[in-house]
Amino acid sequence: MQAVERALCQNWERLFSYARRLSGSRDAAADLLQSCALKALSVAPPAEETRIRAWLFAILRNIWIDEYRRSQVSAELGPNEPDDGRWRYDNRLIAEITVRQAFDRLEPPHREILELIELAGFRYAEAAEILDVPVGTVMSRLSRARLSLLEAIEGGNVRALATRRRQAS
Repeated sequence: MQAVERALCQNWERLFSYARRLSGSRDAAADLLQSCALKALSVAPPAEETRIRAWLFAILRNIWIDEYRRSQVSAELGPNEPDDGRWRYDNRLIAEITVRQAFDRLEPPHREILELIELAGFRYAEAAEILDVPVGTVMSRLSRARLSLLEAIEGGNVRALATRRRQAS
């Protein structure tokens, strides 16, 4: 259990970031991460301590998949809004919005592989273990995901987010 606790502490921020990307909100990510920690501490970890990190991410992913499937029945999906509520009109923010919108338009397998490799920093072999697929599949998915993201960025412009404010006529 000490190895699992240590791995949780060392990877908490990355796990939270991954959970946030999967779930789309800070609150849902916190709940997801708590469920992951409870599950990880209640079952036997892998025998090799070096595999615990990937194991934690796999647990998190599997819990998210289960919750996502359950929520499909009753959930209404709305537009993502920025968490901090502040808007600065600069190139960095516009680029971030463009990439987020393009990322949201990707197919779920493409988003998932980009999150694991590019954002969470997993090696191909670790991502393959998390996704339970061969390393070659990870490499080809990553290649296709990168191309899809570029196409989504190039093909789409920044779209206005839905507002609740009425425009004066």
